[in-house]
Amino acid sequence: MAEIMLASSTSYKVTWEKLPDDYVLDDEPVDNINQPALAAALTESLELAGKLPASALATTNYGICATLDNKIVIKAPDWGYVASIRVPREEVLRSYTPTLQGDIPTVVMEFLSDTDGTEYSVKPTYPPGKWFFYEQILQVPNYVIFEPGSGALEVYRLDNSTRYQLQSPDSSDRYWIAEMHLFLGLWQGVREGRTGYWLRWWNEQGELLLWGSELAEQERQRAEQERQRAEQERQRAERLLAQLRAAGIEPKD
Repeated sequence: MAEIMLASSTSYKVTWEKLPDDYVLDDEPVDNINQPALAAALTESLELAGKLPASALATTNYGICATLDNKIVIKAPDWGYVASIRVPREEVLRSYTPTLQGDIPTVVMEFLSDTDGTEYSVKPTYPPGKWFFYEQILQVPNYVIFEPGSGALEVYRLDNSTRYQLQSPDSSDRYWIAEMHLFLGLWQGVREGRTGYWLRWWNEQGELLLWGSELAEQERQRAEQERQRAEQERQRAERLLAQLRAAGIEPKD
């Protein structure tokens, strides 16, 4: 149990309780057709690179819960990452309660699809705004706000005073997510018929974490290079054989 005290004198008694089995979750579609694709791309490259251990949880439009003064609050970020859950996965099929069921999320992301500004809401009264919930209640260390259409990317990190501070990118226009030992940045191109900006991961060596389609293309190119090498070797052997025969030398098998 924790109690959050703010300069505004607003306070909450915060408890971490399992969502009741009969609790009715919102079943509304996501705001934008691009959101599931953006989220899936982030998860896929982590998994293929071996950066998504069995104990971790990557979420998409999935409820993260806390109880404030005995009232349930649920926010569903467009993408999130929890480094370690401590309960069987079947216990977090519907929602996730940090501290009770595992770690506080390492990062949450919101993909802007409208202009209502809810991603920036610092409303402290019940029900609290997203920014307030992530920053003050959950205290998620990294908060990402991404506008897919323009490619505008904002990365905020919790400072020692538990306030989000806007981060500046490095010389490669990427942001270091320390807890994941990965860089996050923009990539522009085509995936699954969508042309535009995507969020991508890079490792500590600056190598892009690839999607399955990219790995398949990489393997196709490797196989083609091997085929060409074998063909060149065959042609070289045939030329050598022809030269030997022209010199009156018949190679033995």
